[in-house]
Amino acid sequence: MENLVTAPPAADAYRAAMRNFAGNVSVITVGRPGERSGLVATSAVSLSVDPPTVIVCVNRGASSWPLFERFRHFGVNALTAAQQPIADLFAGKGGVKGEDRYRLGQWSQGPTGAPLLDEAAVALDCRLEEMIDRASHSILVGRVMDVRVRQDDEGALVYWRGLYRPLLPEASAERA
Repeated sequence: MENLVTAPPAADAYRAAMRNFAGNVSVITVGRPGERSGLVATSAVSLSVDPPTVIVCVNRGASSWPLFERFRHFGVNALTAAQQPIADLFAGKGGVKGEDRYRLGQWSQGPTGAPLLDEAAVALDCRLEEMIDRASHSILVGRVMDVRVRQDDEGALVYWRGLYRPLLPEASAERA
């Protein structure tokens, strides 16, 4: 069988294909009060259970990017179905940047100092172990130092086909 070599897909075609992957919406936070920022990511995933480690992909052009190396910590805050306004702030809608992204929700600091959303479905406090640069992004490898899981079930916020969508538990979906 002959090897078929094709050119990589055009950026628009690749972007359109990737929009068909549903992703959990997380707010990735960094810094300390007075000098905090963050961004929305759908690329936060578990790398290892032992030791507990996650990876997050961050565009090196993001305004938050320099703070990750400086502070060497970050929070992964998985949003509930009702927290789209927080996602909008951290996505920079309306030009919101830096500390202003924290104007909604109650925030506290984890053991590393990373900002954590008290009402998040899950909040992970991570110590930055490594930044791996690939193409336009850095892969952040974070050792999980603290885990906070919300006990009530508010569902999850997911991103699919260019839109935020609520993912509700079956019982909630039946009531709707």
